[in-house]
Amino acid sequence: MGEHYDYDLFTIGLGSGGTRASRVAAAHGARVAAAEEYRVGGTCVIRGCVPKKMLVYGAQFAEDLEDATHFGWTVEGKSFDWVKLRDHVMRDVGRIEGIYTETLEKHDVTLFHERAEITGDHQITLASGKVVTAKYILLATGARPHVPDFKGHEHVITSNEAFHLDKVPECILILGGGYIANEFAGIFNEFGAQVVIAQRSDTILRHYDFAMRDRLMQLSLSKGIEFLFNTQIEEVVKQEDGMFEVRFKDKEPRHFDCVMAATGRVPNIEGLGLDTVGVKTGERGQIKVDEFSKTNVDYIYAVGDVTDRVQLTPVAIREGQAFADSVFGDKEPYAVDHTCIPSAVFSHPPIAAVGLNEREAKDKYGQVAVYTSDFRPMKNVVADRNERSLIKMICDGASGKILGIAMIGPDAPEIMQAAAVAVKAGMNKADFDATTAIHPTVAEELVLLR
Repeated sequence: MGEHYDYDLFTIGLGSGGTRASRVAAAHGARVAAAEEYRVGGTCVIRGCVPKKMLVYGAQFAEDLEDATHFGWTVEGKSFDWVKLRDHVMRDVGRIEGIYTETLEKHDVTLFHERAEITGDHQITLASGKVVTAKYILLATGARPHVPDFKGHEHVITSNEAFHLDKVPECILILGGGYIANEFAGIFNEFGAQVVIAQRSDTILRHYDFAMRDRLMQLSLSKGIEFLFNTQIEEVVKQEDGMFEVRFKDKEPRHFDCVMAATGRVPNIEGLGLDTVGVKTGERGQIKVDEFSKTNVDYIYAVGDVTDRVQLTPVAIREGQAFADSVFGDKEPYAVDHTCIPSAVFSHPPIAAVGLNEREAKDKYGQVAVYTSDFRPMKNVVADRNERSLIKMICDGASGKILGIAMIGPDAPEIMQAAAVAVKAGMNKADFDATTAIHPTVAEELVLLR
């Protein structure tokens, strides 16, 4: 490869996308180095989906222990220790970080645990002052939580800090209506906190089917979560007792012992030296790339959340894989298909979806057929829990091709992963109808929709 360079590839940022790209490129025979200024694993492993899912599991026991009595179990003296869970989760995060690091080292990837910046053509300067060169540079620095700019915003935490709290807040205000806001609302609510969600618009989870988000809001309200819609914050003032007075533009002030912002994420591009070599960025700060993850600078690529295409860990991994295979592999370059990507919200209960929602399908196809199943899962019936699940399938009215599936209910993400294969493959409603159900399961409703 480029023998007059120190490395064939230098990766800046070792989250999911950067790690996959570095490992695969090295497996193809490239000389690879990578720099990570924080911890190997990035947002997902260190302070995102992995520890969050562990908290979701922990929170679910609040309902499971309550339901257990209906199944003949006697649970005496139950209590919850936040610090015990928090520390155990952080230990497991450390374990996974070690696995990521070990995998890279086994593939002979040279690791620099420090900040790196592009300082010239094919040139990277590390925080220690060391200067190296590379034939290709991959930017995989991810994104960070956005905090709105209002007076007192320095008192607000984000999902980054939520994993390290000393205790569960008694009363928490969560700003935002997206998946992070609703996931942490469910977590803290199950742990006993009084939770209020404040959203600037009148909608939560705007990219999901309206029936799913409406069902989640109804169930969240029944669990005691409060919603403040069309609400803007003017100021957060810290009180002498440690509480925070939140002043709204059109509502009376409220007091909370914790305020959390879950209002989107911002690509990490500061200090990368993009201006030095002329890498173009978009209006949201995202690095602009083509379908093969290449920037306008021929030897510089970018994958994952820093490109702001689809901010999901599996997408970053696929982009990293495609980049490494295309640039260093022995087959034709290929691009990642960013359509029909399944996703989930690990709320209580969770939502999962793939393909188009009903509005999108009608806008694109005009005539659509919608099939639904609104039911109480058997476990909820026995547990005397009045919580209904909902499955929705949207099909092309002319051909019967499945355009999208959405679901809210227990194990929805686990079920949707398999269903996503069928939707991605372009299967029809008739293919589902011809499939024998596994009974009794929640998933069987997918093949019984009428």
